[in-house]
Amino acid sequence: MNNVLIIGAGLSSGALIDYVLDRASDLGWFVTVADADPLKAEAKIAGRPNGRAAWLDVLKTNDRRELIGRADVVVSLLPAYLHLEVAYDCIKLKKHLITASYVSREMYSLADEASERGLIFMGEMGLDPGIDHMSAMRIIDRIKADGGKIQAFRSDTGGLVAPESDDNPWHYKISWNPRNVVLAGQGTAQYLQDGKLRYIPYHRLFKEFRLVDIPGVGKYEAYANRDSLLYRESYGLNDIPNILRGTLRHPGFCEAWDALIRIGLTDADFPLLHSGEISFYELLDAYVGKYQGGSLRDRVAQMLGVSPESDVLHKLEWLGLFRKKKIRLPNATPALILEHLIREKWQLKPKDQDMVIMHHEIEYVDANQKPMIHLSTMQLKGNHAEDTAMAQTVGLPMGIFVRLVMEEKITSRGVQIPVSKEVYEPVLKELEEFGIVFKEEVRPL
Repeated sequence: MNNVLIIGAGLSSGALIDYVLDRASDLGWFVTVADADPLKAEAKIAGRPNGRAAWLDVLKTNDRRELIGRADVVVSLLPAYLHLEVAYDCIKLKKHLITASYVSREMYSLADEASERGLIFMGEMGLDPGIDHMSAMRIIDRIKADGGKIQAFRSDTGGLVAPESDDNPWHYKISWNPRNVVLAGQGTAQYLQDGKLRYIPYHRLFKEFRLVDIPGVGKYEAYANRDSLLYRESYGLNDIPNILRGTLRHPGFCEAWDALIRIGLTDADFPLLHSGEISFYELLDAYVGKYQGGSLRDRVAQMLGVSPESDVLHKLEWLGLFRKKKIRLPNATPALILEHLIREKWQLKPKDQDMVIMHHEIEYVDANQKPMIHLSTMQLKGNHAEDTAMAQTVGLPMGIFVRLVMEEKITSRGVQIPVSKEVYEPVLKELEEFGIVFKEEVRPL
């Protein structure tokens, strides 16, 4: 095998492309980076001889299949809903596939066919999901091997701004897809607490956060992340009474984001017919129309049940929601308007550093029946806006796995996520060479 196809040259692609191209000349690979904007792909290749840029509209079936047909391993950095089209092509053309996205039911339905054709379809091979699975399974397998019985599993991850670059009241900047930032948490979060099911619908999610004090790092808010129950079986924790996965944010973020939800600005389901003609001020005024008296700020505060001088109102004002600047997005959904606003306001400046934090807390009873807790924490800062911690932690696991597949060091086949020792041991070991290191602490409860 000597041909790699990477589809997508967006925010999180840099570290992956660099890793694969850096090894291409030594290992005799040729790397094609395809994107709807070939200039982006060319910039990421940066003139390296074993790479080429290609234009690709992924919805054009023949063009997509032509590129996939030339590859041995395909890496898809497309939005999650487009992976399935690539997967069908990879099945038909007998190509291995790697993504960082959650594995959908439709993707899992391809498991038998992928296995029969001798193919590896690895999903969730990024940061979260990805490094979280691998680092957690390393601990879980060790505890079980030593005779321990796990009672609680909690895992939290955040893509944040580094303290050196934290210069806005939200204490947040964008290092990944802004669309996903706006839509994060939508749906119903599901987890287990003391053996009982717990559900949190989106309209309550950012109210019901918990505080996490991470040793040596600090205090953060954590809101429940999607469906934690999916991973009981994958982690071999079917009988566990407590399992929860969460997303980290700086204190104060959740209350302010909850305000955006309550106003209606995260709704992606319907267009605002006059959005191209009105200002942000008029948009907000339309949402609080039934509240009377005082300034727009006073009426928004009245609707939210907070003081006009509160931190929440300060954050909304800083975003620009009280400005009389025209939105200029015809027939846009509220979520799209918010996405364009935060693209501007939360953009990383060229020298800004982002920061990724991952933290696991695993409670267990050891072989001597003593209650213990294993704490595991990873903290990584990016170098600048073009070389972010987010891009490194999403891209490097995929790049390392590409190498393992290309060198035929992975024997398992079918649709999988990275929870096996065959995968997590070599990937985590090599990630340490890039500074992605977990600090471990084990102590009695």
